[in-house]
Amino acid sequence: MFRIDLRVFFNLGLTLLKLLVMTVRHSIFFLVLMCLLPNQALRSQHHPQTGDPLAYTFSIVARDTATGQMAVGVQSHWFSVGTIVSWGRSGVGVVATQSFVNPAYGPNGLELMSQGSSADEALQILVEADRGRDYRQVAFLDAQGAVSAYTGSSCIASASHAMGDNYCVQANMMLNDDVVPAMSRAFVDHGDLPLAERVLRVLQAAQAAGGDIRGKQSAALLVVGPEVVEEIWHDKLIDLRVDDHQDPLGELERLLLVHRAYEHMNRGDLAVEHGDMEAALREYGAAEKMFPDNLEMKYWKAVALANNGRIEEALPVFRYVFDRDGNWRELTRRLPASGLLAIPEADLRAILDL
Repeated sequence: MFRIDLRVFFNLGLTLLKLLVMTVRHSIFFLVLMCLLPNQALRSQHHPQTGDPLAYTFSIVARDTATGQMAVGVQSHWFSVGTIVSWGRSGVGVVATQSFVNPAYGPNGLELMSQGSSADEALQILVEADRGRDYRQVAFLDAQGAVSAYTGSSCIASASHAMGDNYCVQANMMLNDDVVPAMSRAFVDHGDLPLAERVLRVLQAAQAAGGDIRGKQSAALLVVGPEVVEEIWHDKLIDLRVDDHQDPLGELERLLLVHRAYEHMNRGDLAVEHGDMEAALREYGAAEKMFPDNLEMKYWKAVALANNGRIEEALPVFRYVFDRDGNWRELTRRLPASGLLAIPEADLRAILDL
């Protein structure tokens, strides 16, 4: 016969009461913490009055008069600065929005310029409508090379900007007043470089002159073309970001070099499609010279050689790649089914037997 033990219920009730007290205590603590956070922890990330995120930084907007390409380059002691500061659209212009950032300057500025407003007209419209304008630092450049910039009176010193022919440089919370002049000189002095490399030299000059008073953490480089494009995936010619690094500009320079190497690879592939093996090998060779240890660059050169009947030249390249990573051998087995390696069976066997 079933018999109820009241002591069991008593102990269970006592345990539940203790859990309830602990839950309430932790909930109160959590609520107090949430009340404190906006005044303490979150104050370091957003302006206490406007609520806008910060991006103290130095940046440049610029245009290449020979190609019509436009660029934004930026570095900051803040995580993932490229996600909030740099904006651009091919055939329209570029924008850098920083200090206590109002991100709307990016898309809204580009939209105004796409509708025919000049860089100066677009910037003035947005500044006049911005109640937090005193905390902003913004630079616009349009597809004609006209520039406009604004540095609010409440930006943290050292803060200033300098406009020149087809460029504008701007900085806030810098170690000293030498940063902006150093950026201007670097842009003028490196006029022989492609736009992306020229912008990188400007950022390096800013860092060398003192840079952000807090140090460095992230950087970004964005390049867009001179003509409006229909396909959005063709809009950005270069879009490189270093979100968190001890040497963000050094890493950005490395990524730009990788980007240039793969441009050679892409041109090599295009030359193969057109049946121009000499041009293809020149492009593949240029890529390999930039990154001699990159197995993929060597591998696809070997594939191109094999597909064009130059199996004796391809074999030592395949051997070099296979010796360092056997997975490339397995990939080679799979290529014929995809039509990417169209060679006689005997040649395929010679490759796989290396």
